[in-house]
Amino acid sequence: MTIVDTPERRQLRELTRAFVTREVLPHLDDWERAGEVPRELHATAAKIGLLGIGFPEQVGGSGGDLLDSIIVTEEIIRSGGSSGLVAALFTHGIALPHMVAAAGGRLGGSLGGRLGTERATDDDLIDRYVRPTLAGTMIGALAITEPDGGSDVAAIRTTARRDGDHYVVNGSKTYITSGVRADFVTTAVCADFPGSGELTLLVIDKGTPGFTVGRRLEKLGWHCSDTAELSFVDVRVPVTNRIGEEDTGFLAIMQHFAAERLSLATQAYATAQRCVELTVRWCRDRTTFGRPLAGRQLVRHRLAEMHTRAEAARAYVHDVAARVAAGEPVVTEVAMAKNVAVAACDQVVDQALQLHGGFGYLRDAEVERHYRDARILGIGGGTTEIMNEIIAKGMGL
Repeated sequence: MTIVDTPERRQLRELTRAFVTREVLPHLDDWERAGEVPRELHATAAKIGLLGIGFPEQVGGSGGDLLDSIIVTEEIIRSGGSSGLVAALFTHGIALPHMVAAAGGRLGGSLGGRLGTERATDDDLIDRYVRPTLAGTMIGALAITEPDGGSDVAAIRTTARRDGDHYVVNGSKTYITSGVRADFVTTAVCADFPGSGELTLLVIDKGTPGFTVGRRLEKLGWHCSDTAELSFVDVRVPVTNRIGEEDTGFLAIMQHFAAERLSLATQAYATAQRCVELTVRWCRDRTTFGRPLAGRQLVRHRLAEMHTRAEAARAYVHDVAARVAAGEPVVTEVAMAKNVAVAACDQVVDQALQLHGGFGYLRDAEVERHYRDARILGIGGGTTEIMNEIIAKGMGL
């Protein structure tokens, strides 16, 4: 299976490229140094329909599905953007799907007649958080990871004790993408006892007493994507801010991991493709000892290997994504797709920087940014090692 290249998707690619060229490229270096992208960029992306891709029109989205989201991600990076930009601008892709699903919808699907037949509070969350975020007037984040938990989602220790029509939340989160700028945070809490694995999802508003956004975390890459530590001390959260029922959070998180992992896989192969394009251009223009670099067989073969790895990774990710969109249970294949794309990206960006020589090591070189940004892709959304555990389980080991 593959992603069918329809006229609508070709137009989507063109729209994305134009957006990056006009709204991103003149400013990306400044955003990298500022440590965040401006809120206005969300509104601009929403106005032309990019921010809502993959979300149903019934909740304020632009329609489309997982495959359309992959096209947008791919084109942003191949047009000169970065995976850090994708993380900052599309954080709602991991902050909102649980709300949409709880209200009766499915990311990329249709709410149909089911919207309004579930809990009224879930419908209210659509109006209070989903629509404004997809309109670019709010920013959301997802808070799962804890300082001592790492990839073990079931070990979450942030607690939510029921007190009448509120929950009292205590705990901390770390490595939260868009945590500095976010107006609200979809937060995984334990409503039973710490580490029980019985998780609940709550939407917690910035400014709620006891909710503190800690220091901005400085990172190796993704410089334009702000990352924060969060602290909750006796934070009172209305029960109406609960997503779905109690103790359904773990399943909700697991169900949406496929889309997150495929997004990271897309960022990986697209980064590899972009680095191949940059390096081919460099090797054609750069002359050493009286000859272009591309005139040397060793360089040509290295470029050929880089191109092969990037294109093979893209083909496999597209195949798995199409199967996910078709409803196939391909948990193992998603893990393999992420690992394949990340491995290809790691190899390609390393060789790309090497072929750029000393220039590749400078902040002025686009390839330098991709080299730094690529390192997180094998960590976020489940590490390479966690993916291997999933793959091994799928093998019956």
